This record gives sequence, C-alpha cells and structure tokens, in this order.
Amino acid sequence: MNEAHLGSTRSRSAQALLVLAAAILTGAADATARDPFLRRTATVEAVEKVGPSVVNITTERVVARSSPFRRYSANPYFDRFYRDLFEPRASQTVQSLGSGVIIDRERHVLTNEHVVAGASRIRVSLSDGREFDASLVGADPNNDLAVLLVETDEALPWVAPGSSQDLLVGEPVIAIGNPFGLSNTVTTGVISAVDRSFHANDHVYHGFLQTDASINPGNSGGPLVNAEGALIAINSAIYSGAQGIGFAIPIDVAKRVIDELIEHGEIQPVWLGLDFQDLDPALQEVMELPEGVFGALVNRVRPESPARLGGLKRGDLVTQIDGHVVGGARDFFQILETVTADQSLELEIWRNGSFMTKQVVAKEIPPQHIRELAQQRLGLSLARNPEGGYVVEKVRRGSAAARIGMQPGDLVLQVNGTALREDEDLKRAVLDLRGRPAALVVVQRGATRYHVRIVLS
Repeated sequence: MNEAHLGSTRSRSAQALLVLAAAILTGAADATARDPFLRRTATVEAVEKVGPSVVNITTERVVARSSPFRRYSANPYFDRFYRDLFEPRASQTVQSLGSGVIIDRERHVLTNEHVVAGASRIRVSLSDGREFDASLVGADPNNDLAVLLVETDEALPWVAPGSSQDLLVGEPVIAIGNPFGLSNTVTTGVISAVDRSFHANDHVYHGFLQTDASINPGNSGGPLVNAEGALIAINSAIYSGAQGIGFAIPIDVAKRVIDELIEHGEIQPVWLGLDFQDLDPALQEVMELPEGVFGALVNRVRPESPARLGGLKRGDLVTQIDGHVVGGARDFFQILETVTADQSLELEIWRNGSFMTKQVVAKEIPPQHIRELAQQRLGLSLARNPEGGYVVEKVRRGSAAARIGMQPGDLVLQVNGTALREDEDLKRAVLDLRGRPAALVVVQRGATRYHVRIVLS
C-alpha cells in the first residue's frame, strides 16, 4: 500500500470518528433537552423550594384629592361655592404592589414596612392562584420591616428564616418577587457587599446586604435566598435610580424584629443611658484624635443605665456601634433606632489616647426618662391634656423655650410634625429629638396657634 493511499485511509477514518463523536454529542444534547432532570440546577431547586411561599401584595390606601378649581382660585367665595360640589370626590383610592414571604405555619408574612404603610386594605396572592385578605400585625419603619397575618385557616406553604451570619461576598443569590407587577419573577446575582450603610428617603439605613440581582419596585419585601434555598434576606427597593445595585435586609436582623412585632406590634425604643455633646475642633485637638476619626462625645452616663453597667465613662468618644461608623450624636441615635431590647452591642470608644471596645446590652427606655428628656432638651415640664396635646406646667429658667417667651399654660400640639395625642406620641417625638440641634413645635395659647423653633439643650 503506497503512502498516499494510507494517508487517504487515515483521513476517512478520522472523519468517521468525528461523525460518530458528533452523533454521540448530538444524542446527548437531545437527551438533555428531553430530560429536565439533567437541567435541574441549584437555582432551579432553590426556586422550587421557596417560590410557593412567596406572595404578591396589593394594598389600597385612601389619599386626599383637592379640587382643580380650588387649586387655582384666589377667590374664597368661588372656593366655597365649589367645595360642596367636589367634596365627595376629595379623596381617591390608590393601589400599590409589593412582595412578601410566608415564614411560619401560622401564616405570618414578612415584607417591607414601606410596602404596607398607610394601607386601608391588604391582599396577598400565591403562585397557585389563591388570594386572601391580610391584616397588619406590626411594622417598624426604622428597619423597613412589617409582619402580616393571612386571614385564612387553609394550610399555606412557608419557608423558615435561615441565617445571614456567614455570608460570603461573591456567593450566588436569587431574588423572587413581583417587580412592576410581573408576579413570581426570578432574578439571580451575587452578594456584592455586606454591612452597607446608605441614605434614602431622608433616612440612613445601616447593615444592609448589597447585591447585583435585579431588585425593582414590586420586589420590595420579597425573599433573597442563597444557592441552597435558605432565606438569607428581605429585598428592599428603597434605593432607586441605580443599575445593578440592590439592597436587602439580613435575615438575622429581621428575626429580632419579627419577634418584637408579633409580640408588641412595634419595636420598643431602647436606650443606653448616654448623653452627648458636639465634638468641636478644640476638643479634637485636646483628645489627640487620629486623622479622620469622629464620633459622639459622652458628657453624661446615667446611673444604673446599660452604659454604666458596660463600663462607659464621661469623656469617652463613641466611634462605632457594631462596626457602624458614628459620625456624631445623630448617627448614634439613628443606629440605636434599629436596635431591639436585650440586644448586645459592641461599642468602639476612644479613651485616653487609644481605642478599646465595650459590650453594652440595650434596654427598653424607662417611662420616667421621657419626661426627663423633654425637660432636658425642650426645657419644658409637660402634662397630658385630656382633650389633646400637652400642657406646659413649667418652663426651665434660661432655656431656649423661656427665651422665646413660652409660658406655663401653653399647649404643645406637635413636635417636628408628630401630633401629640397620647403618651406614645410624646415618647416617639421626644426620642426623635436625640442628636438634633432644634425642634419645630406647634404651640396653642388661647385661641391662637404658633409655630416656634426651639434650640435644643
């Protein structure tokens, strides 16, 4: 056999092998296409595990709608003429969409607070087509979390909260929700960062997860799960206008809040028993702070307070809480708003030229502290008025309230937009003064109401 014939034979054999290999591969591909089991990835299994427990949330709320004539009229008689005509139409019902996840066999749904805020009716729908009314169990705007209860005796699919303690940057995650009303939408990505802090809606949010999985309006409140199908976070679409950036609330934070909301309907405010003062440049120089270090300077540690038990002292500079940077007193109290009672906190402080850490356990605020705080910050001793508001019993001499002319007998109706109807309102309003430089107060004297600005002590 000559060499040319041998080469031709080898070429034909190679071609035959290629054809055979192609046939085998094509057959395997066809088999894969025909057999869904071979395409069952970890993502598919995670979605099958969690998807049935995800609900779409539709809320209704009533909002005011003013008359178009009244808006442009400068004539009060014209306005009065049309008021009765348009008053029946002076409000309208607005619908909004969100997501949630059923977290226990008692049919509790975990979602975002902003999804259900102000809702007069809440409906949830499951992937199997069932729809139910739901009631609000409790909500916490500081953590942007809410718990609902589905109003049915039927058994519903649910998924237990997992853990967010050991999350890895770069690990794959899956978001399930109702973006733009497209129910049961699945998006995938990775964890881009952990323990993120950011500003949104005039609020600072701390300790969020960042992901590049698409999270859009309607995804809010839906689950973020890992490749094993464990519920690791609750998605939040409060940060808009960015591509490839989504945020989610770690499930370990949510679990603390869930228990409080189911038991109390709200998060009970906590305290550490610290008062602060501004850290001015002169103090920074005396304290010999490293470049770029800021914080909240302690000027008082209250007796028998959590801070006293934790070993804090006057003159300490609190620079971090559980790893969150404290830029000043307001930052300190905003972080504290997300803390629940009996939660252990690690405080980094600067004392005598060096950093150290202290463990402090947050506690519910003692009731008497609210009136003390009002006296301290506003300079006012207040007593509840049965008809609404709080009567000024005493004005502290030399306080800002005294300097602007407030007197005993004045009636305080609002503080920074919070109407004072009961003790709970006063508590919320006074606690929100912590770390602020001034308060806008609505005061009634006789038949006249005034808006006054009080510089806080």
